[in-house]
Amino acid sequence: MGDDFGRYRGTESRIPQWLRRRPKKSADGSAFDGDVAGREALLLAVADAGMPISPAAHPVGYRCSCERIGCPTPARHPLSFAWQTQSTTDRAQIERWARNQPEANFITATGMIHDVLDVPLEAGSRALERLLEQGIDVGPVADSGGDRMLFFTATRGTPEDEDEWWPCELDCHPETMDEHPGLRWHCRGSYVLVPPAQLPGELSVRWLRGPEHPLPDPLTLLETLTDACARYAGENGELDPHAVAWPLGR
Repeated sequence: MGDDFGRYRGTESRIPQWLRRRPKKSADGSAFDGDVAGREALLLAVADAGMPISPAAHPVGYRCSCERIGCPTPARHPLSFAWQTQSTTDRAQIERWARNQPEANFITATGMIHDVLDVPLEAGSRALERLLEQGIDVGPVADSGGDRMLFFTATRGTPEDEDEWWPCELDCHPETMDEHPGLRWHCRGSYVLVPPAQLPGELSVRWLRGPEHPLPDPLTLLETLTDACARYAGENGELDPHAVAWPLGR
């Protein structure tokens, strides 16, 4: 499904061949891919788009590489508690991280340059098709583990004016789910995994539309996404209103 999205309106997908291969396994059971240069190039492309990143945990079999017993978000959280200040677009630093931590996933800190609208995969697939058919500019889009879709947008925050920030908590707490079923808005104080990332159970995070696409205003996508989420919730009736909201303790 993912590769088809890049072909709408003549926009051929640039997803590298290595993302289409199943991850190999290391001796300890953790996932990795042998194409180090391809992984590094994708991470640098995210940085070149202005999105700051920092290292995150990775899967070890079906567990998380962190030492937390019963980690609630295995392989999805930053390595450092200082991830907000650590996140960077500096190419030299990202190259060092990628080479020194070859199995690490990476997160991007939202709310400075970009936000992320995070929706159920089925709802996001419908919304993406509709947006592209309408000729609306859609930015980078990622499949996050086969159950969520991430729409990367420009931020609604304004770093020069602290009073104008939109805290992530306002958008993703369970009490707001009735108004926006299934939608999480990652802005200031939040993060998401960026491709390429591996998750427990041989799942992955991969680009459907790469970071070369300009970041749109989130409001140009919001109505279509909320409509798709509401339709999905009505058809399935199984969205958990108490689903975990990010970030979690890191």
